[in-house]
Amino acid sequence: MAITFKKDRAVFTDMAGGEEAESLLEWLQKYPKGKIDLSECTHMQPANLQVLMAAKRPLHARPKDRLLAAWIDTAIKSGK
Repeated sequence: MAITFKKDRAVFTDMAGGEEAESLLEWLQKYPKGKIDLSECTHMQPANLQVLMAAKRPLHARPKDRLLAAWIDTAIKSGK
């Protein structure tokens, strides 16, 4: 899995596939104060992005890749 779920954060690594979107949603609901760490994320399927947009949760760490970070930031801001 490209998303590791802990009590205090969800850590995205490498390519976060769409099959993980449901687990991400469940984790966000279970841990409303949990943080989102995208620092090691290299690709994100739109399903995960849609879950993050709906959650309206601030990102703890953005991807290192500037283009991916800009894409995610733009989407999350437009979803507010």
